[in-house]
Amino acid sequence: MLDPAGALVLFSGGQDSTVCLAWALARYGRVETVGFDYGQRHAVELEARVAVRARIARRFGPWAPRLGEDHLLEMRGFGSVAASALTADRAIEMTARGLPSTFVPGRNLAFLVYAAALADRRGLKVLVGGMCETDFSGYPDCRRETLEAQLTALNLGMAQDFTLETPLMWLTKADTWSLAKGLGGEALVELIVEDSHTCYLGDRAHRHAWGHGCGTCPACDLRARGWEGWTAAGRPEIAPEIAS
Repeated sequence: MLDPAGALVLFSGGQDSTVCLAWALARYGRVETVGFDYGQRHAVELEARVAVRARIARRFGPWAPRLGEDHLLEMRGFGSVAASALTADRAIEMTARGLPSTFVPGRNLAFLVYAAALADRRGLKVLVGGMCETDFSGYPDCRRETLEAQLTALNLGMAQDFTLETPLMWLTKADTWSLAKGLGGEALVELIVEDSHTCYLGDRAHRHAWGHGCGTCPACDLRARGWEGWTAAGRPEIAPEIAS
């Protein structure tokens, strides 16, 4: 039985958000997506969003009728204020605060404000995001306690009763590959490898077993290590219910 509540997926076009989109399409009768142009260096992910959505619609027949509108929101003003190695030509390194220079201060919080305002207008009650605490990237706005506090504020401030689903929150990157297979089989795994984009440097020239990327930035390293762990374990699959 599909959940009649509509869902809005925070969809970047990367591995995690693609798995979250598949997870939502398997559960909800109506699923829309929202992306954010905040001046990211890896803006190629905005093109990946289009490719991933189109391929899902073509290759996954039961999901295609559930895949609703896509919304791309312009947030370049925010990106220029919250400058980081993701929005400026800076080295990717640890900062004096103990946070990676790829941390965009308040990015997920800002994304959720915009997404909730859009969901309110679109009549959608469920927000779905790919935030993950298990493979902790050093981003404090990926923590579940941060997101719970944000959800409380959004519901109070908008007189709403939104739900925030984070199906990857307690999964490792290897588990995320397993969940992809559990949701859409090897066809979804292949789609993620070929069409999604994770690399912070926006590299689409180099193709690895796990997909396109520079192979050296933290995002590529995390994705590659997850792939290696998953393949070493025999490419298992996780039932979607486990991530609920």
